Amino acid sequence: MAAEAKEYDVVLAEQREGGFVVTVPDLPDVVTEGATREEALAMAQDAIEGYLETMRERGWSRPLPPRS
Repeated sequence: MAAEAKEYDVVLAEQREGGFVVTVPDLPDVVTEGATREEALAMAQDAIEGYLETMRERGWSRPLPPRS
């Protein structure tokens, strides 16, 4: 993940019917999925980066990730 995207925790949930769903608790609008863990995490990276880019374009403050 890009450095900025890696700052956010993700929740990876395996689905009964196959595949994985990824949510980002600090960015509730970001939800994505993939057939494998790797694909789902790559999709999450893209989704986070796109979400943050849209926020920058609109002049909105980005939610701060939790401090570890």
